[in-house]
Amino acid sequence: MAGLPGAGAARARSASPGTPQALDGTFLCSPLGGLMGTQAVLGLLVWSLIAATTYHLHAAYGWVMFVALFCWILTLLFFMTYLLQLQLKFYVIPWPLVLMIFNAVATVLYITAFVTCAAAVHPTSWRQWDYNRRAAASFFACVTMIIYGVSTFFSFRAWKGLGSNAATSQVTDHA
Repeated sequence: MAGLPGAGAARARSASPGTPQALDGTFLCSPLGGLMGTQAVLGLLVWSLIAATTYHLHAAYGWVMFVALFCWILTLLFFMTYLLQLQLKFYVIPWPLVLMIFNAVATVLYITAFVTCAAAVHPTSWRQWDYNRRAAASFFACVTMIIYGVSTFFSFRAWKGLGSNAATSQVTDHA
């Protein structure tokens, strides 16, 4: 499928069961791999900027922190799954569909987190460094939201098989 790793699926399946899988370098060069790496970095920025403030005093930042950490952890899990080619071991799971649903949900969650974070930033904050960090977290939450939206587009294309032909989108053996 276009955009998803596993082009070397036949190569990975031919390895013996006890042999450790190699890292999938083609995934890192794919649009989804690059976007997932960017999501991980930007998500880390969002939650670390919020964590460096007195977010526990404001309920709105608790939501932003939850969204940022939740999406960041799941993005890292998906990233490692595809990088280590673990999706080939669990071929029964419709990975393109799962990834598309995750990206769509993460986009919606980040929309709410961005709006919440941006609305809660007050320039008259009694701690100037909190204001700067919260404003930066709002900016990075917006950028992260856009990146998740682009990932949703690419994972939708991969799920539908757009950009590939029938020969490349068929899996013949699962052993």
